[in-house]
Amino acid sequence: MSELSLRTSGKPWFREPWPWLLMAGPLLVIVAGVITVWLAIKSDDGLVADDYYKRGLAVNQDIGRDRRAGELGLNAEVAFSEDRLRLHVRLAQRANEVLPPSINLTLVHPTRRGQDQLVPLTLESKGTYVGSLQEAIAPASGKRHLTLEDPEASWRLVGEWDTDTMSANLQSEPQKQ
Repeated sequence: MSELSLRTSGKPWFREPWPWLLMAGPLLVIVAGVITVWLAIKSDDGLVADDYYKRGLAVNQDIGRDRRAGELGLNAEVAFSEDRLRLHVRLAQRANEVLPPSINLTLVHPTRRGQDQLVPLTLESKGTYVGSLQEAIAPASGKRHLTLEDPEASWRLVGEWDTDTMSANLQSEPQKQ
């Protein structure tokens, strides 16, 4: 029979690479979890729409507003200034209706309610409205849903704006799902 000899190194366990390699996985998971919790707390924007059920029930009313804008032949072009703080809206119509002295433009971020803006616009000249944003919207910050409506909410125009561009078109047709 041969004698088995145990080979031992004179190093303590913490100087060996294998225990550290085996502990690295769980330690990375803990660090990633802490970072995830920190990000979730820091960027909490809440619900985008807390009354989503009521909004779902109001869909038919919104379609009626879209139809009314279509009957009037309304469409609009929104142009942003270079600093993205001022905007001009050119509202065109087929019918000879009197344009309201003010209208509202709502810029809605798809996921962050805190970045939504309501911009009151005043009539500057025939069919041209002007207004100012509360804060500039950075280029390449995604898309925004735009809604243009009169103060009585009898019609609305909807569209989408890519923040890489300086303008957007709004139409009276409802969004196709």
